[in-house]
Amino acid sequence: MADRLIGKRIVVTGAAQGIGLAIAQCFGREGAALFLIDTDGALLEKEVLALRESGVTVSFAQADISDAKAIENAFLQADAEIGQINALVNNAGINVFSKPLEMDDEAWNRCFDVNLKGAWNCCKAVLPRLIEQGGGAILNIASTHSFTIIPHTFPYPLAKHALLGMTKSLGLEYAPQQIRVNAIAPGYVLTQKNVDYWNSFPAPEAAKAETMRLHPGGRIASTQEIAMAAVFMISDECPFMTATCLTIDGGLSVLQHAV
Repeated sequence: MADRLIGKRIVVTGAAQGIGLAIAQCFGREGAALFLIDTDGALLEKEVLALRESGVTVSFAQADISDAKAIENAFLQADAEIGQINALVNNAGINVFSKPLEMDDEAWNRCFDVNLKGAWNCCKAVLPRLIEQGGGAILNIASTHSFTIIPHTFPYPLAKHALLGMTKSLGLEYAPQQIRVNAIAPGYVLTQKNVDYWNSFPAPEAAKAETMRLHPGGRIASTQEIAMAAVFMISDECPFMTATCLTIDGGLSVLQHAV
């Protein structure tokens, strides 16, 4: 176990799988105490047990981040079980992709309730704690959808653009209190969601190969690569970094802008 996050007591949302789980695993190896939140309680409990077996101090709650009261209660539980929280990773989110006029109000509301309001619910819960302790860090897991638009992915990019705006706004608002608020914008990442996407095509391997060809390096990110960037952003190694976004997409967005 390393020590880059010793003394950090961190809430990670959407931590039962994918990027969130990789972040929890990396944070645990770096010495953080963790409180994990996900809607899938059974899967989350399984992963928490594995983390505990590896020596990580970790607790958890099943909760939907769009439910402000549930999040308030989860943070109270976190304080009681691992100590007052001094950092947050807003990772939980859902894909809502549609053509604008084919999307119903329920999909719109769910997209913003989770991807934007849910992130704000967690920020609102942690900020008083960070102010009381004289500082801390918030990291929002955004997306390259935060600054690019792909047709037929409405309204997901709207929510991610807004999440990036919230990152910048809160970063400036609370800089005098020594609270850093930043974001990471992953591009394509090797998660189960992307595997499921490739498998939805008649030729899954061809669909996967096409995704790889989009990238200058011929591959996409691993969840571990995103997680290690999150370690840096939450650690004390970047104390003057706030209200900004770190893009991790293998150069894809630069290539797209150059075309």
